[in-house]
Amino acid sequence: MTPTPVRQHLSHAGAVPRVDRGARARDWAEIQERMLVPLYEAVYERLEVDSGTRLLGLGCGTGLALLMAASRGASVTGVDCGACERLALARERLGPAPWGTRACAGARIVEGSPRDAAPAPDEPAYNLVTAFEPIGCAAGDAETLEEQLVAAAPFTEHGTPVVLAGWGPPERCSTASVLRVAAKLADPERGGGGWRPARRDDLEEAAQRCGLRPDGSGRVACPFGYADMDSALRGMLSTGLFDATDQEQVDKELAEALHPHRRADGTVWMPNVFRYLIARTP
Repeated sequence: MTPTPVRQHLSHAGAVPRVDRGARARDWAEIQERMLVPLYEAVYERLEVDSGTRLLGLGCGTGLALLMAASRGASVTGVDCGACERLALARERLGPAPWGTRACAGARIVEGSPRDAAPAPDEPAYNLVTAFEPIGCAAGDAETLEEQLVAAAPFTEHGTPVVLAGWGPPERCSTASVLRVAAKLADPERGGGGWRPARRDDLEEAAQRCGLRPDGSGRVACPFGYADMDSALRGMLSTGLFDATDQEQVDKELAEALHPHRRADGTVWMPNVFRYLIARTP
């Protein structure tokens, strides 16, 4: 078998590639985001998320994790910066339903920093903070996350659990071989690249730098499964890690990297393990 053609993702030779951010956001919401559902479920089950939970989701993206928490009765607020296309989809998911009711009563989606998501003076503080975007996916993401955690801390109760997430050991993550394409070719100035293999203590070190106290961790199987090669390409490209000046070369090498994970029935399957850390605010 040969890799599926990726002409629909290629730019004209010599042209500056233009990324359709709206299409990428939809691909993230419809294809890629669901790959982390086992992680969300494991965390919510362990922390017994319910109607007493007041959740602040950092880097909430298109809001699937918030929607799952709200389905358990939680009051949810999501905050993100620089991802307006994804936030628009989050507002659709969590906003008014077609029949006039709210899909998630009281849900808030905020563009900006955690300070912009501060509870109103008459509202209780948050008692759960989640940061499900895996550390190590992009250059400088750990530093950005730490800034967000420090900014969010004043709006939480004493001892509030804060959940950080990251990739598991590279030898247990089939997608690592694909992400190396981003590390090698993608352009950090365009928002892509910067991926590196996870280190054992990434999450603990980030928590400690923010003054958080580690209080347990876990590992969750999160296989990346796609109906076909086109879905796999669209899903991986939707992460934003592969944006590059020479997008044609990235797309070519991405298809080649995905090819070993293509099964006889045309589906693409990559077993992965993700790790999460629960830390507590002072």
